[in-house]
Amino acid sequence: MNRQERQKCSSCFCVVYRLLRYYLVDRSATTRAVCYKKKYLQEEETTMCTRFVYRGDDVITGFNFDIDLDVWNHKIIKEKDCFYIGILRPDGVRHSYHGVNRNGNVGTLLYVHGNPEGIYPDGKDCTTIADLTEQFVQAKITFDDALQMLQNRKIVYAPDATMQALLSDQQGRTLIIEPGIGWREESGRYALITNYSILAPENTRPFLVPGDDRYERAAQLLNTFGKQFTVTDAFSVLQAVRQEGMWATRVSFVYSATERAVYYVQNNDFSQIERYAFPQL
Repeated sequence: MNRQERQKCSSCFCVVYRLLRYYLVDRSATTRAVCYKKKYLQEEETTMCTRFVYRGDDVITGFNFDIDLDVWNHKIIKEKDCFYIGILRPDGVRHSYHGVNRNGNVGTLLYVHGNPEGIYPDGKDCTTIADLTEQFVQAKITFDDALQMLQNRKIVYAPDATMQALLSDQQGRTLIIEPGIGWREESGRYALITNYSILAPENTRPFLVPGDDRYERAAQLLNTFGKQFTVTDAFSVLQAVRQEGMWATRVSFVYSATERAVYYVQNNDFSQIERYAFPQL
């Protein structure tokens, strides 16, 4: 075979390779993504939610829990060591995916439009974002434990929901975790997350809900505060980005690390703020 014939064969091989890659790899990946979307990304089962951590003279955490009551059954649960929004799951247990531990651990899950890289793989050595967050809220793991898990294990979505998480501790150390994308320890005056990717914004940009500018409004408000950021200031931010209608804000809570106390309101009634302080041991 002469040089010209070899070049022609090489070109033919490249064309065939590209076609095979498209039909056997790229297209199958697209098909998997479509199937994944149909199975897991059911928009009617989303939660909205807004979460921030502000590091001033006090470490203040704020969280809006926005849900459809026809989809999610919730209840505020106050225990000796934990305050959380108990979500009733098919196993009959009210899980602590959104809450505060007396040691200062605060964990929350927020819906995000999922990606195939974060899909739950049956039988694989991985940890779901739901399990990681609940273990953190229940103080079964520390912030450093969570960091080690992120470095050594694959973090994936739960089998039935696509969520991202924000974890913070008593000192204000903060982690944003996005299954299939990665994680980042946040620095700066505050950390903020809603329902779109922070680490790879282009992934969720096509799924932005028209008019949903909660992140931008919250960031604008947080940028106006200095070191003296209070519980009252936190509620002013949460009230500014509250939701109404089907996906209304059902619970808003603020945690003060200095006071070791949780302040909360239900159903957008910001005139009725209640306080829960962890009992002295």
